[in-house]
Amino acid sequence: MMLGVKTSGTALACSHFLSPRAFPPTAVTLRHLNPYCSYRSIKMSAEQIVEHVVLFKAKPDADPSKLTAMVNNLNSLTSLNQVVHLSSGPLIRDRSSSFSFTHLLHSRYKTKSDLADYSAHPDHVSVVKQYVLPMVDDIMAVDWVPIEFSGPTGVPPGSAMRLTFLKLKENLGENEKSQVLSAVGGIKEKFSGIEQLTVGENFSPGRAKGFSIASIAVFKGVDELEALESQKVSELWIMRN
Repeated sequence: MMLGVKTSGTALACSHFLSPRAFPPTAVTLRHLNPYCSYRSIKMSAEQIVEHVVLFKAKPDADPSKLTAMVNNLNSLTSLNQVVHLSSGPLIRDRSSSFSFTHLLHSRYKTKSDLADYSAHPDHVSVVKQYVLPMVDDIMAVDWVPIEFSGPTGVPPGSAMRLTFLKLKENLGENEKSQVLSAVGGIKEKFSGIEQLTVGENFSPGRAKGFSIASIAVFKGVDELEALESQKVSELWIMRN
């Protein structure tokens, strides 16, 4: 899923989604979205960060003005104390044959407890009930704590991001899982265009549709992400036993 847009002359945060359907992944799916992002960077006393990604599938007959209101109200949640970074917006291109999501929200928190408090916050609950649930047919959410984290806690305006979700085979041992995490985490060393990369194991399986590994790679901008794509590097996400 890739977000990329300029509003009032300002480049906003971007994101790109790559989703192999199974382990070993045999295919990748790419989406592009047009975000209306809020950006806030908070210095953290600890090195831990919690990633939270939510995908929404809007109803086919959804009123565009109400979808805009949904996005705007989701982005307003960046004002909550628990939120380190939050951006949300609609997809503008879908190459997937397996998914039909139309919107995305990406946010970061200092701790799992902060994420839980954000989810239970009356403002969040109100936005979900009034603006999200009436407009969507499907929701997918993935949460993870990166194995390692460095760099800014907020995604800088103008950045591009690649989100990778992996669905592992059942009954894989911890060694095999560690190998997958290591392989995805090692991608940053191979591609200089990646400014920041986080990878970890999903800890909220209820709405993750079976995906258990997630990663975000941050690029300076869409051009750097497109350069990586033009090299067909998506083939490197094909993992084998």
